[in-house]
Amino acid sequence: MQIAEWIEIEILRGNFLENEKVYSQYKLAEVFQINPATAAKGLTLLGQEGILYDKRGLGKFVSPNAKKIIKEKRKNETMQELIEALIKEATHLNISEEELIQMIKDVHKKIGGGRN
Repeated sequence: MQIAEWIEIEILRGNFLENEKVYSQYKLAEVFQINPATAAKGLTLLGQEGILYDKRGLGKFVSPNAKKIIKEKRKNETMQELIEALIKEATHLNISEEELIQMIKDVHKKIGGGRN
């Protein structure tokens, strides 16, 4: 999972571009000092999610829709978990929905630069 997450981040940062070859399982194993089979699992996971695709005999490459898939996945999984935890904590602290929304807007302006 850590290998898959690292590759996702590198794709989002633009360090691996669409249709570009990513590191082999052996290179990943060397870089992260892990078993090549473990690295292969991360690559396989990304392939199953449509983030990477195989070119037979050449390796794994970044899918044309990789960034979109990653962003959608993270929005649907990671953000959902964070929002649920935030709402649970707000409930424990008796923070109203309106107050919570305002807090989110204020922080978004502060660190998000007010971007939509």
